[in-house]
Amino acid sequence: MSMNQTPASERVHIGFFGKRNAGKSSVMNAVTGQDIAVVSDVRGTTTDPVYKSMELLPLGPVVMMDTPGIDDEGELGALRVKKSYQVLNKTDVAVLVIDGSIGASPEDAALMERIKAKNIPYVVVINKKELISPGAAEKISDTLGVTGRLIQVSALAGDGINELKEEIAKAANTGEPERYLVRDLLKPSDIAVLVVPIDKAAPKGRLILPQQQTIRDILEADAVSVVVKENELKSLLPQLNKKPKLVITDSQVFDKVAEDTPDDIMLTSFSILFARYKGDLESVVRGVTALDSLEDGDTVLISEGCTHHRQCGDIGTVKLPAWIQAHTGREVRIETTSGTEFPDDLSGYKLILHCGGCMLNEREMKYRLKCAEDQGVPMTNYGIAIAYMKGILRRSVEPFPEIYRLLG
Repeated sequence: MSMNQTPASERVHIGFFGKRNAGKSSVMNAVTGQDIAVVSDVRGTTTDPVYKSMELLPLGPVVMMDTPGIDDEGELGALRVKKSYQVLNKTDVAVLVIDGSIGASPEDAALMERIKAKNIPYVVVINKKELISPGAAEKISDTLGVTGRLIQVSALAGDGINELKEEIAKAANTGEPERYLVRDLLKPSDIAVLVVPIDKAAPKGRLILPQQQTIRDILEADAVSVVVKENELKSLLPQLNKKPKLVITDSQVFDKVAEDTPDDIMLTSFSILFARYKGDLESVVRGVTALDSLEDGDTVLISEGCTHHRQCGDIGTVKLPAWIQAHTGREVRIETTSGTEFPDDLSGYKLILHCGGCMLNEREMKYRLKCAEDQGVPMTNYGIAIAYMKGILRRSVEPFPEIYRLLG
């Protein structure tokens, strides 16, 4: 990812859903003005979700997602339908495409029920408007149980596409207050020190995404960002002309950084900042105490939102399991998942440790938290768990008074 691109996790995710041959791919291509998705008269051409990051006016940076048909058949077809439904977990705006010559089906109605249940803003598109018979639009509306947000288009002729773009933009604008990563903790000219270990897993020649995003947010606050490796923090602090407001560290070196940061300087981690930004900081703080009730033979899921080449000393597969063993003194089983893998059935786990989720959008992170909550499985994240096991959790949430009070 180049530095001038909005990360995919920060873009509005727009998913196009519908039956085979309803024209999902054609409608998406018409909206984007690009041939992003393969279009064919053969039913079921789209066999896997297709993702494309782009700028869509009047909305801005988006990820467009084309999906397999929700009426696909056979064993392979069932897997494709499942993939389409999984795309809902990261969808900020759902576009349901109906073939105007056929009308809405039970599959369309079932998908619309799921969209509503997940509180996903949606737009219903009747494609092939030139083939619609009188009264068909009202019948489609009744079958789906929707009012408004129903647009008639012809992807082939480009008719109605501008109106559809405007409707998608309206659906995406939920009016929720803007969230901040760190800038609400800083005043102009405050100093924030970022502690960034450069290890084998660090990408050559660049900083990883959470570090980039945090630096950008500090600059938005008109504050000063100072970046340093963990071994240099102690000697850096006396050289600064004023005391930093905040030290933000990579979780892996939490204990060393806590030792080198005076008590009158607030301390937290990138992972904790992202827990607040993406999901629910309070629930992952509550979830961490489950570490103390683990028994021999219990299974812990360690889940990462991205896929990367595992290095020697990898945090998810090596460091965290070792720290859990040292903290609990128990022989627990560890399972790991990464990227889009997140089990539907979590009942076999006594605890889930999730990464900060910088590569996941807010909706998917909240979906994972809700899955765990609904199944009664405690869930926490790397930064919270490491701070807890190192005995510095209370100090690391001091920047957030409501959470700090929660810990007494």
